[in-house]
Amino acid sequence: MTTTTTTPQDPMTFDQPQPEHSWLQKMVGEWTYDTEASMEPDQPKETFSGTESVRSLGAFWVIAEAQGMMCGDDTMTSVMTLGYDPQKGYVGTWIGSMMSHLWIYDGEMDEAKRVLTLTSEGPAMTGSGTAQYRDIIEFKSDDHRVMTSYLQGDDGQWQLFMTANYRRVSS
Repeated sequence: MTTTTTTPQDPMTFDQPQPEHSWLQKMVGEWTYDTEASMEPDQPKETFSGTESVRSLGAFWVIAEAQGMMCGDDTMTSVMTLGYDPQKGYVGTWIGSMMSHLWIYDGEMDEAKRVLTLTSEGPAMTGSGTAQYRDIIEFKSDDHRVMTSYLQGDDGQWQLFMTANYRRVSS
């Protein structure tokens, strides 16, 4: 009779938080935001505001849920997830109550560790096909961050269409 000997597998090892994860934790807290956006070329900019609550999911992820007004006086809710994968870099998603598209982010941090640039592909604002988008999150201070959103035009140029100023709510 032959006996088979098995070697126990190494237990699953878990990741350890990296400095990139600590940067994301700066977003945790309660925020208000004011946004200025132009959703169509040659249209006047609209302003709207709301609140955002950002929480940690362990040491690796942040989840930001925003509620407020959007262009056209409609209410909206959105959820953004952001994390850092040592193999891929910054990663995340964004969903909003006004659309069915799941935005998938790939991102990178600038050398000064102040600006996170997230890229994604989504529905073109013209209504047909897809386009490239870029959301840039910059901390101006611990209590003020700005997100600017850009659309890549047919000419390859990035066009600013939205700026949101987030201010931390005092505890």
